[in-house]
Amino acid sequence: MLVYGDATRREPAAQKLARLRGLLSQARASAAGIGRHALLVDALIDAGELVQGIADAHFLAAGKRDVQSPETDAATALTMAVARLCARSWETGFSAAPPSGDEGLLEELLAGCEAELPSIDLQVKQPEGYAFYALYPEGHFAAAKRLQTGLRLAQWRVIGLRSIGTSLAAMAAVALEAQSPVTLRPVGHPFDRCVSLADASLASPAAHHAIVDEGPGLSGSSMAGVIRRLRDEGVPADRIHLFPGHSNGPGARASEETRALWKQAAAVHVVGFDELILNAENPAHRLRAWVEARVGPLHSPLAEITGGGWRREHGNASNETPPAHPWQERRKFLARGNSGTWLVKFIGLGHAARQRFACAVKLAEAGLCPSVAGLCHGFMVERWHGEMAPLSPIRLQTSELRARLIERLAGYIAFRAHSFPASQENGASLQELYEMGRHNSSEALGSELAGAWMRYQRQAERLQARVRRVKTDNRMHAWEWLAGEGRLLKTDAVDHHAGHDLVGCQDPAWDIAGAKAELGLGADELAGLLDGLSRRGCAIDAELLGFYTPAYLAFQLGHYAMAAQDATLPAERARLDTQCERYTRALRRHLEETA
Repeated sequence: MLVYGDATRREPAAQKLARLRGLLSQARASAAGIGRHALLVDALIDAGELVQGIADAHFLAAGKRDVQSPETDAATALTMAVARLCARSWETGFSAAPPSGDEGLLEELLAGCEAELPSIDLQVKQPEGYAFYALYPEGHFAAAKRLQTGLRLAQWRVIGLRSIGTSLAAMAAVALEAQSPVTLRPVGHPFDRCVSLADASLASPAAHHAIVDEGPGLSGSSMAGVIRRLRDEGVPADRIHLFPGHSNGPGARASEETRALWKQAAAVHVVGFDELILNAENPAHRLRAWVEARVGPLHSPLAEITGGGWRREHGNASNETPPAHPWQERRKFLARGNSGTWLVKFIGLGHAARQRFACAVKLAEAGLCPSVAGLCHGFMVERWHGEMAPLSPIRLQTSELRARLIERLAGYIAFRAHSFPASQENGASLQELYEMGRHNSSEALGSELAGAWMRYQRQAERLQARVRRVKTDNRMHAWEWLAGEGRLLKTDAVDHHAGHDLVGCQDPAWDIAGAKAELGLGADELAGLLDGLSRRGCAIDAELLGFYTPAYLAFQLGHYAMAAQDATLPAERARLDTQCERYTRALRRHLEETA
């Protein structure tokens, strides 16, 4: 099934440097605390993305081989300087201000980057761990610091794997008191990566070697490829250390060679989110303290509701329990205190996460989503409405509720269309959606209906110019809507347009297709919704909606089919299978009717 996609964006190098300068300036002007520290970490992420964009440009120019360059060296030096600020802030519990002498050094490094860099656009890849998986660069610093305490006199060669390895490796290098890291872009089959260097040695004689990344993923082959290269260059196994994002080891697609290479490393060093932040030894590092600074004292420890745990809090009847894809869910907690109950949800680190938070604030101010209390270094704190219940098939049978829902949908989708425009590159093209739809349909339904997709292939190029990209919701499922006391609120509304999938930002018609499928809109209800949107200045292209309808069904079918494969609990698998069957029937019916 085709579901996932890598989010990339074009960004002028000058724009990234300007934002970096702004973040550092904000940090200098901020009071001590987690807010100032978060600004420094955001600056680190931007600096790491700068290294990634520059290094990848040289990598492509050299025929997909990693090479050194003055531009990459300048950006790496800047990243190291910011990493030192982050490390100092973390170690002092956010009390230490950036040293006054660092201001001149940072300005010198920023000026040096501006002098070295041509006026080019960089292809920047979204660091997935920072965006989705609550991976904090401070964790790699803590893991490396722990190792350095035991090997204080060792010399280190730090190797970061791009994309996210640029900033993670900088934090590890600071902790290990090492020189600036080298970064690599492993090449080859996703499950059999290798190192591609331009006539250069990777190993450093007599040094210990630290391999830094956010993985391992399904195969763990990227880090294994670096181990293989170091071993081929004569590095002893006891001088190779791995700094991954978790301690689970290579995934299900790992080859026997990959697993053997991982076992050759001296050790795996991980300080995960729970140890680093949730149950941190230093109270200043704890998520609870960050939340209390926003909403006041809490009555009890944070209660985790990740992995579908949120369903218990809404008291769903057993026959109305929504499905969940546990490993894809972002970390989330309930915080209960004098000021009420709050949802504390990870929405990401860095500039993109701040943009998502700004969307949440706008939606809350418009009364469309729960009110927002603040942003705590990657976690958004918003009001938890336990008195309201998610929509369910039974509740959706109420005609009065459905009428209110149609009106609310029109206002919600129109508000997003007017408030959250997106660039044309932020999302799959219609051609890519067509290819996904045909592939997923063929896999699920067989080749007999493949011909029905020919009309959509012809439409894709013709309709592309009509797409008006906005930050679409992309999650119009019934259980994402809360109803109670005459109110309707949309939840989980700020990050699925920038998720770890291929859809991204689309025309508002995509959310119409989603609402139609998820809420069972009849012809009259759909007409009423389109009329409501038109009255709000958001006319929907009928042909584009017709194209999106099967593409949406095929995407959701693929998503839930893969989720069902991952499910370990029989009850969860059954719920996910039910969703697959629903999308399969709807897609088959639609393709047969339009063939």
